[in-house]
Amino acid sequence: MTQNKTSWIPEIVYEETADGVTSHIPFINVPAGEKMPAVVFLFESQETGEFEPDSEGNESPIVEITLHQYADMQILKEGLNGNEYDRVREILGLESLAVATEKGKQINNRVNQNI
Repeated sequence: MTQNKTSWIPEIVYEETADGVTSHIPFINVPAGEKMPAVVFLFESQETGEFEPDSEGNESPIVEITLHQYADMQILKEGLNGNEYDRVREILGLESLAVATEKGKQINNRVNQNI
């Protein structure tokens, strides 16, 4: 599957308050005419605990950079059979779709009873 190549670069943003719509879950504002990326690439930046001199001779932490890739689970769900999709979920530490769906229904029922 190929997506149209445009100059749009997705930007991950966060709401400033916990009581917002996304409740601390980051989001991407997708412009009209664009699609959410199927895969998002993120660099992990972690200090090693070691230091080296910067261009001015000051101690500067050495940083290790690792590239990670995050796939859209909806695209995987649509492209894999049920067993394959559940295997991906298992590898990621998630429950099977059937178990997660049932737990979600139970949560929704409790919420609806408290309204």
